[in-house]
Amino acid sequence: MGSEWTTSTVGEFCPFKYGKGLPQRARVAGLFPVMSSAGVVASHTEPLVKSPGIVIGRKGTAGSVTFAPGPFWPIDTAFYVEDDPTNRDIRFTYYLLKTLALSEMNSDSAVPGLNRENAHAVAVCIPSLAMQAEIASFLGALDDRISLLRETNATLEAIAHALFKSWFVDFDPVRAKMEGRAPEGMDEATATLFPDSFEESELGLVPKGWGVTSLDAVASFLNGLALQKFPPTGIDDLPVIKIAQLRKGDTVGSDLASRTIKPEYVVKNGDVLFSWSGSLEVEIWCGGEGALNQHLFKVTSSDYPKWFYYLWTRQHLDNFRQIAASKATTMGHIQRRHLSDAKVVVASDTVLKAVDEILSPFIERIVVNLVQAQTLATLRDTLLPRLISGQLRLPHDN
Repeated sequence: MGSEWTTSTVGEFCPFKYGKGLPQRARVAGLFPVMSSAGVVASHTEPLVKSPGIVIGRKGTAGSVTFAPGPFWPIDTAFYVEDDPTNRDIRFTYYLLKTLALSEMNSDSAVPGLNRENAHAVAVCIPSLAMQAEIASFLGALDDRISLLRETNATLEAIAHALFKSWFVDFDPVRAKMEGRAPEGMDEATATLFPDSFEESELGLVPKGWGVTSLDAVASFLNGLALQKFPPTGIDDLPVIKIAQLRKGDTVGSDLASRTIKPEYVVKNGDVLFSWSGSLEVEIWCGGEGALNQHLFKVTSSDYPKWFYYLWTRQHLDNFRQIAASKATTMGHIQRRHLSDAKVVVASDTVLKAVDEILSPFIERIVVNLVQAQTLATLRDTLLPRLISGQLRLPHDN
C-alpha cells in the first residue's frame, strides 16, 4: 500500500457530530438545504454547518451517506461530518464512508439506528491529502458526468411532456388555427396536418377526425410474475426487478430468478415499466436485463410509438395515484378496469407520423443517456472500493 497510507479509525479521521432539530414550524424556506437521514427534506434561511459536509443517517434510513456540496442544516435524525481541509478531503471522506456498509450496523431493531461508537471504531486506511484529492477528483468527475446526464434527461423529459400535452391534451395547434394564428413551436408543414376545428366525442370536444380510445387499447400491459416460483439455478440467472429496483433504476443487491421464464417477462433497456401497486411510477427502464416481478406492468405496443404510450401513461399517472390512495388497504393499487377507463386521444396517422419524427429522438436520447449513466455508475461502484482501499492506484503522467 505504501508509506503514503496510514491506519486510522472513522472516529479519528472524520468524527461524527450530532445534527440539530429544526421543527417544520421553525423552518423558513431559503437557500440552505435541511437534511435528514433520507437526504434533503426542506430548506432554511441559515445553515447549521457553514461548509460542505457529509450527512450520515442516524435514525430511519440508518447508515445512509449523503454529500452536501455547500452549507447545510443536518437535523437530529442524522450525524454529520464537516469540512476540515487541513486534515481530510471532504469528498474523499464521502466516498470512504460509502464503502463501509454503515447501513448494516443498525443497533435498534424497532427503529433502525446507527450507533456512533460502533461506527467510530471501524478501522480505515487513509492516504495522503494529495492522494485523497486525486481519488476524490477522479470519482467526482464520474459522479458529475452522471449528474449531467440525468439533468439533461430531466430537461428532455420536460420538453417532450410539454410538447405532448400541448398537442394531444390541450390541442393548442388546433385552437391556434381556429383563431387564425400560426401554431407556436411548429413548422408550417407540420401545422398543416393539424385540423382547424373540433367535434364532439365521449371526452367532449376533440380535434376533428381524431379518435378516442382506452389506454389499454393502444398498449399491452403485461403483469409480472410471482418470481419466487422461479428460483435461481446458479447459471445465467436474472436479477429480479421489483418496485424498489424501478425506483432506484438498477438491480444492485436484488434477488435472482431463473432465466427459464418466458421471453416476454425479460426486461431490457428501453422498456417502459409501470408499477401499479404501492408506489405508482412510470419509467423507461435502463438498469440492464432483468426479470419482471408481479406488481409491475411492462408496457409495449405493436401499433403506436413508444413516446405515445409512455407519455399517455404518464399523463394518467396522477389520477392512478389518487385511485390507489383511496383504497382502504395497506398497499394501494389500481385494477385493469382503470386502464380501460383512462382515455386516450388518437391523432390521425399523418399527424402521428409527423410528430413521431419530433418526439422519437427525444425518447431515444433519453435511453442512450440513461444507459451511459448506468454504465458510468457501475464503473464508479467497481472502482470505488479499490481506490479507497489502495488496491488500485491512479496512474500519474511522467
